[in-house]
Amino acid sequence: MLFKILFTASLLILLANSCTVSKTTTGANTSTTANSSAATRFTIAGPSNAVSYVEKYKKIAVTESIRTGIPASIKLAQGILESGYGGSPLAKNSNNHFGIKCGSGWSGKTVQYKGSCYRVFKNGTDAYKEHSYFLVKGSRYKDLFKLKRNDYKGWAKGLRKAGYATNPKYPSILIELIERYKLYNYDK
Repeated sequence: MLFKILFTASLLILLANSCTVSKTTTGANTSTTANSSAATRFTIAGPSNAVSYVEKYKKIAVTESIRTGIPASIKLAQGILESGYGGSPLAKNSNNHFGIKCGSGWSGKTVQYKGSCYRVFKNGTDAYKEHSYFLVKGSRYKDLFKLKRNDYKGWAKGLRKAGYATNPKYPSILIELIERYKLYNYDK
């Protein structure tokens, strides 16, 4: 009987410790703001490639969202869509998660892919930061910054209207990804 009690107590302690570790690993580090910390505690459910991708990039998406006003859900959904959950050749070989082309002002490394010039980044975090810079500095996207940071539907439609993508279904694809994985939780 004593063995059963000790065994049960040990399991409860082990379970409590694993819950604490889980909560710590999904929160933001101490160098980010309280808003960023609260937003990154949400964990998505879905296929392993989606979970892995969001877990890897949610902190930078939230940090950039707070800094620039671009919804984290939009950044994550665009990253998922444009990079195939980080598995596209452009994402894997060049860390370009958003399909950002070279452009005349780009002086960094480049790669030719399917007949076009694309930017090369050191890592995915740099790609997320450059995505923010690309939208903030692009005059055709200025009206998007009049929208609230949690208006992912307005942002999805506005990106298409501003010419970010040629696919007429681009907004509905982004919205579907955001709602499927509840990425809007990162906009809070």
